[in-house]
Amino acid sequence: MFLKVHHSPEIGDVVAVCDYELLNTTITGGDLKVTPSGYFYGTTRVDEAAVAEALSKGGNINIIGERAVGVAIKMGLITRADCIMIGSVPHAQIYQL
Repeated sequence: MFLKVHHSPEIGDVVAVCDYELLNTTITGGDLKVTPSGYFYGTTRVDEAAVAEALSKGGNINIIGERAVGVAIKMGLITRADCIMIGSVPHAQIYQL
């Protein structure tokens, strides 16, 4: 998976996680069309432990892909029902209020 933490004093840290095979590919489903980029999701591959650590600290989270979403589900942050599907790819955003 690719992981990037965007640091923002205004809104807090945004943790972005993407399955590696989705980076720079266009995913379509219905009216939705998404191209996960290295600019947003990063270009450094990390393992599940690194993703879990980052997600545990994230106030705002953006995740796309089976593995990325699976980590958040295992951690109890979301359920499968909390995801939208873009084609066959799950995507979720988590916000801490």
